[in-house]
Amino acid sequence: MENRDIEKHRNNGQTYHQQNNHSNYYAQQQPPPSYYVTSTRRWRSWLVPMIVVANVAVFIVVMVVNNCPKNYFGLDDCFPKFLGRLSFQPLRENPLLGPSSQTLLKMGALQWDKVVHEHQRWRLLTCFWLHGGVFHLLANMLSLVFVGIRLEQEFGFVRIGLLYLVSGIGGAILSTLFLQRSVSVGASGALFGLLGAMLSDLITNWTTYQSKAAALFTLLFMIAIDLAIGILPIIDNFAHIGGFVTGFLLGFILLLRPQYGWLERHQLAEHARVKSKYLLYQQILFVLALAALIAGFVVGLVMLFQGKNGNDHCKWCHYIDCVPSSRWECGR
Repeated sequence: MENRDIEKHRNNGQTYHQQNNHSNYYAQQQPPPSYYVTSTRRWRSWLVPMIVVANVAVFIVVMVVNNCPKNYFGLDDCFPKFLGRLSFQPLRENPLLGPSSQTLLKMGALQWDKVVHEHQRWRLLTCFWLHGGVFHLLANMLSLVFVGIRLEQEFGFVRIGLLYLVSGIGGAILSTLFLQRSVSVGASGALFGLLGAMLSDLITNWTTYQSKAAALFTLLFMIAIDLAIGILPIIDNFAHIGGFVTGFLLGFILLLRPQYGWLERHQLAEHARVKSKYLLYQQILFVLALAALIAGFVVGLVMLFQGKNGNDHCKWCHYIDCVPSSRWECGR
């Protein structure tokens, strides 16, 4: 009798431990908290650093071609004198410490007549590798490193490279529609595409961010700085806007993350799985963004190659690109 009681007690203890271990197993399978990032893969960032190096190299080549002392004013007017061939145009012409608009045009900057009448459509691709000056270059490269490396680590070089390229083209299209008598560079258009994608990433993947307020504040601060620089001559604010809108829409298409916990839950039994990898609002935003992006590119390209002028529909929009001042001229 006593032996049977001992055996019963032992069996009860084993049953308790098995149930406890069983409960602990499922406790470990509970969905992670809302700040958990579902994508655990971290890509190695190499594309963004290469883009930075390429932009700096292109700027140096542009300054060599510019050769202010020989081609324009002479060494006394170029600034600073000790740079010689690499010295900048006078501040009254280019307050950003950079080359002349004629040199930028020669190197692939945007001009409506060149794109539409002379069929130099390749300028839609070359313009966003050019910078108006040192200040423009520094602001863009710092923002690109800060935003681009994080995005590339999260989403990989293919998606970020495509995002950068298409956003640059989108910015160039809008710029050419509005700046028909100006020479402009749109390097910030591609960068603004990354900023727009970061905003759409924040919206569509809201539950994966730990510090939502900090991310939003940082994003808005960088946008404000670049837009402020855009009211100076040569810098193209229409490229900023076009690139931002393009990147914003592309972000809903390219930067989707599975809803939190899906990567863990889909390994469970069939009855315990989440029904869909993406939430309903993510799928709706994907469809709307894709439709808007296609429509925008089709309308923009048709208007551009038909020679339409965007200023006919907006008489004050030219102030978005350059605000007149006694220190510089907006007409170029």
